[in-house]
Amino acid sequence: MADSYFPRWRVQSKSVEGRVVNTDERLPGPQMLAMGIQHVVAMFGSTVLAPLLMGFDPNLCIFMSGIGTLLFFVLVGGRVPSYLGSSFAFIGLVIAITGYTGHGPNLNIPVALGGIIACGVVYVIIGLIVSAVGTAWIETLMPPVVTGSIVAVIGLNLAPIAVKGVSGSAFDSYMALVTVLCVGAVAVFARGMLQRLLILVGLLIAYVIYAVVTNGMGMGKPIDFSVVANAAWFGMPHFTAPVFSGQAMALLAPVAVILVAENLGHIKAVSAMTGQNLDGYIGRAFIGDGLATVVSGFAGGTGVTTYAENIGVMAVTKIYSTLVFVIAAVIALVLGFSPKFGAVIQTIPGPVLGGVSIVVFGLIAVTGARIWVVNKVDFSDNRNLIVAAVTLVLGAGDFSLKFGGFALGGIGTATFGAIILYALLRRKGPQEPAV
Repeated sequence: MADSYFPRWRVQSKSVEGRVVNTDERLPGPQMLAMGIQHVVAMFGSTVLAPLLMGFDPNLCIFMSGIGTLLFFVLVGGRVPSYLGSSFAFIGLVIAITGYTGHGPNLNIPVALGGIIACGVVYVIIGLIVSAVGTAWIETLMPPVVTGSIVAVIGLNLAPIAVKGVSGSAFDSYMALVTVLCVGAVAVFARGMLQRLLILVGLLIAYVIYAVVTNGMGMGKPIDFSVVANAAWFGMPHFTAPVFSGQAMALLAPVAVILVAENLGHIKAVSAMTGQNLDGYIGRAFIGDGLATVVSGFAGGTGVTTYAENIGVMAVTKIYSTLVFVIAAVIALVLGFSPKFGAVIQTIPGPVLGGVSIVVFGLIAVTGARIWVVNKVDFSDNRNLIVAAVTLVLGAGDFSLKFGGFALGGIGTATFGAIILYALLRRKGPQEPAV
């Protein structure tokens, strides 16, 4: 693979259930297209939900996720399988900075965009340092027990968002459970490509069931398809220019540390799943992610990050081909130019999206645990035990800290808490053998 900048992707003649498709391999065209669609769908719970929670335009954010993914792909030479989507690490601070009430468009987005750009610049600087001196200093601060805890915390911290979204009524809760069962049934009982498309197929089945029960049988809130009929097929995304406020930039720039921890954990997880050492691409991955965040901020989109949802999909499907993410990115670009697609997004019932989010966020949490298992983290060592235990509770409980005008949400306190706690508990001398 090292003899050219991009891999020479070998074609597998057919998809065999359980067979691993490595980063430098690919399936036949139709199957690659299907997998690209699934990765875009897997991002809906984040790339659609995160912008909606902050008052951003989800169509534009999907478009910028495609741009960011292609930029990341080029920076890492097509060696790291990742899709870049809206980061949940920004939500709390963006809402605080803009005063967003949670309904309709956010009129103060430009101020947040300046802070998002500042975060991206800090992220790029960290990437340049890693490229120059290596990752030893980061790995010293964030060993597997820390990165695994942080990745797991992201899933656990997002869990209340998924559950709250389906707790409006008993009907919503039941439909969310039906969605979970649809995805689970496809994952367990389907075979071949259908099984590998578990997220996409499960969502479609749940969507049809919801439409039959509500629009057909009059139970629950029906899907309003008129918005789709009235929307144009093609149209330009609505871009927004940033405004650079010193306070907003100071508040959002430190989010880069959380993105570093996310990205490092994700790359470690992908390395463990593929059996390939991707450490040499970590600096370039940071730079790519940071540049994608800067570009997104200048266009009016959210800050982006590599996403554990897609790692979860790869873990289930065992398809790690980086070309899948190019296809997913192109699909996202096309969808970003379609107001009708934006209208279709609006028709996805909350209980269905919430049910899929429950599955996907759970996969994130399990991916963090997988980092512990693969790296053989020793939990008989009390330092590891305390670091993991405290980090999980800080993140899952959304423990927040305020320093004057600066507020650090649950993911932030868990991230910094894990790093600081591990450093403070580090033994200076030889460690005692575990009992």
